[in-house]
Amino acid sequence: MVGARPQFVKLAPVARAMAESPRPITDAIVHTGQHYDESMSKIFFDELEIPRPSVNLGVGSGPQGAQTARMLEGIERYLLESRPHAVVVYGDTNSTLAGGLAAAKLHIPVVHVEAGLRSYNRQMPEELNRIITDHLSRLLCAPTQTAMANLAGEGLASRAQLSGDVMYDAVLFSARLAAARPDSLRVCGLAPGQFGVATVHRAENTAPQELRTLMQALNDAAEQFGHIVFPMHPRTAAMLRDGVSDWRPARQLQIVEPLSYLDMLALVSNARFVLTDSGGLQKEAYFLGRPCITLRDETEWVETLAGGANQIAGSDGSRLLEMLGRVSEPPRSAATATAADGPFGDGHAARRIVEAICDLCEQRQ
Repeated sequence: MVGARPQFVKLAPVARAMAESPRPITDAIVHTGQHYDESMSKIFFDELEIPRPSVNLGVGSGPQGAQTARMLEGIERYLLESRPHAVVVYGDTNSTLAGGLAAAKLHIPVVHVEAGLRSYNRQMPEELNRIITDHLSRLLCAPTQTAMANLAGEGLASRAQLSGDVMYDAVLFSARLAAARPDSLRVCGLAPGQFGVATVHRAENTAPQELRTLMQALNDAAEQFGHIVFPMHPRTAAMLRDGVSDWRPARQLQIVEPLSYLDMLALVSNARFVLTDSGGLQKEAYFLGRPCITLRDETEWVETLAGGANQIAGSDGSRLLEMLGRVSEPPRSAATATAADGPFGDGHAARRIVEAICDLCEQRQ
């Protein structure tokens, strides 16, 4: 059950592990259509060689309640027809919540990949989605020991397994493909190590006043620290157009269309620094040894804070310039991390998850 681009990235290694499993598996991908334009959806399936969805519900964007309700209706209808042994949901989007809730109400076991994350900020829609989904799920695949401890603290330890992080699997698999794509730099007129990368998309950062403040902070950062490439999420573009229409980018802030996964990996791996409110991009920067500054007041991925690999600037970017002034070379703790000593597993999370799903399904038979 997927619907947004971070979920496609997480799905890719799991789909490969299912195809390679010695145990017989029949699986189907349900795409809610939460991300529906080609730059946010189809191109990810093509690049990551993910099998075509069995169904695309075509839900699209909209207010959270209406969007989730449309997903619930479509997912329930599909599950009643197909009656799977288990439903796998990823991450913390409305698609995650809708898939978990629809399956649980039909007494179909839910498997939550990337379970146990907590920001402890219930103003975030994602925090509510992940908490509810964890408590609905039969099998909780936790990416880190921190996530395992969070689940134990909520009485969910008996359903939890430490799998490792499927996004680490994805980056290990895709980084070499991304390295063969120099066009992503040439198109933007960039030289390796001579630019930063920024993304902004979360709901709490894209309300008009909050977005205005944050975009001014990015302008200031570009003016003081040089060229920054800003692949703009459709939600952010819409709010700038409709709610902050008088804002203009600084000369050194280069706005581009959303990039494919491989192009984004190529961009990040060659960047001086990354500025983001994305949980996934925080980790990708960590995996690739790039300094990251998070444009939020907290992070679920506390492991990335070790050694200064990731720093918290605040959702208003108030500490952004100060933190950028301390960024030079990639922090050694991130750049030299190996599978053996890193907190995100050994690059075989997907295989463990597939084995656990098979075990769960066999227990039901």
